[in-house]
Amino acid sequence: MKKLLVLALVLILPFMAFASGSSETADDDTFRIALIIENTIDDKGWCQSMHDGITQAIAEMSDKNIEYSYAEKMLPVDAGSIARQYVAQGYDLIIAHGAQYKNFVLEMAEEYPDVSFAFGTSSEIGPENVFTYMPESEETGFINGIIAGTDTTANIIGLVGPVDSGDSARYNRGFVLGVQSVNPDAKILVAHTGSFSDYVKSSEVATSQLGNGADILTGSSQQAIGALRATAESPTAMWVGQDLAQLTTEEGKAKCIAASAYNYAAVVKELVEKVSSGVKGGECIPMNFANGGFLFDYNPDLKADWVSADLEAKINETIASFQADPDGTLADWAAVDYSTL
Repeated sequence: MKKLLVLALVLILPFMAFASGSSETADDDTFRIALIIENTIDDKGWCQSMHDGITQAIAEMSDKNIEYSYAEKMLPVDAGSIARQYVAQGYDLIIAHGAQYKNFVLEMAEEYPDVSFAFGTSSEIGPENVFTYMPESEETGFINGIIAGTDTTANIIGLVGPVDSGDSARYNRGFVLGVQSVNPDAKILVAHTGSFSDYVKSSEVATSQLGNGADILTGSSQQAIGALRATAESPTAMWVGQDLAQLTTEEGKAKCIAASAYNYAAVVKELVEKVSSGVKGGECIPMNFANGGFLFDYNPDLKADWVSADLEAKINETIASFQADPDGTLADWAAVDYSTL
């Protein structure tokens, strides 16, 4: 069956942007997915990774007719109106990509019990028509921590987080464990911007860490782009990333040694299959190296200078251990105490 992919034009209104497909022309067997995000589909981070995952999943599920629309720059307070449009147009699955949408999703799910909703990151088990998804990003943080702990010469490493919760907290603590596994004497500077999308604050935090001697930095969520840009202005500091898109930015090409990423295609494909089979929600879908939920790659321009054969072997060995035992390898990630660093 020929695949149908509809990426609609974006209509920008004050404080609101949305895209909507033309469900009137879709076949009866069309599966409709809507994405609601607080930033944009090209933010080189959190929102783009989900958008890319949906488009990849559609390409890989060529036996299905899938219609896809997205709404950008949607604050939780504004998301209800566009979600109701999606419901009215017959969308089967509405993904609100961010834990900040939790309350809105739960309200909508109660109002529309026949529609499936999903939000993340969260490990909570929601109502029967709500899915959650949780990246076990302590794994990706650990890999990047191994690189940072090995490559630092100053023995000072910077970590710029958004908020200390969800997958960001998991990434940060996994990163600390990764650094300590290869370099227990390294000093790790941890700070949070308090925002997932404040590039300016992220840049300021990174600049402060660079001023305190950090020579390798990392950060998660879309706000990390600001920290990467600040790192790019340093003549010596380097970066390890939490999104593969960072490898292709101007700053990333020069500074990002390697990067991990969430492979949301794996989540989206499972969501489509579950909803199509009659399972509307009530489950949490994990993401890890074992189920293909994570990707990892090196910067081809920097690998020779920054990734030794021994370091690459260590990374390969670690990823293999995650694939073999996703539940137990970093079971103690939550025990990391920043005050002891």
